[in-house]
Amino acid sequence: MVGRLYAVVGPSGVGKDTLIEAALERRGDLAVAKRVITRPTEAGGEDFEGVTVEEFDRRVAAGDFALHWEAHGLKYGVPISIDAALSEGRDVLFNGSRAILPEAYALYPNMGVLLITASPEVLTSRLAARGRESRAEIEKRLARAGYDIAPGLPVRRINNDGALDAAVDAFLAALQPESV
Repeated sequence: MVGRLYAVVGPSGVGKDTLIEAALERRGDLAVAKRVITRPTEAGGEDFEGVTVEEFDRRVAAGDFALHWEAHGLKYGVPISIDAALSEGRDVLFNGSRAILPEAYALYPNMGVLLITASPEVLTSRLAARGRESRAEIEKRLARAGYDIAPGLPVRRINNDGALDAAVDAFLAALQPESV
């Protein structure tokens, strides 16, 4: 049995990484793709591999990524190693960009999309608390929060405004094949 790829998407500050980590704690059989990002590892946030732009471009040319994209002035890549986990029958989660979804779905036609949402007030508070962006950068991220998902993709919406346990329950329920 082949595993299923799940793109976890939503605006910055919505709690994608928090939900992914909590889901992994409850379901140890899940695999999580560790993204490669052209940002210094010391910048904090999710567990990622920080690389230079030159190293990233070299790895793209070498075919090291299953998916890659640019957003917010950075380059992001999902390692090709996700294919091995999928072939082992494991479900794989990756923190992705809404803009990459049509391309990802073309490559992984059984992919599910988990769209994480939260109110503008919650997003503003979370972005300010993490301290990585200026007020102007936060405003730009909030302006993109309503970015639509391409039509025709299998999307499940999960609200992450309230209690974390409730959002994790909804997240795990959305991983069930009949749910997506």
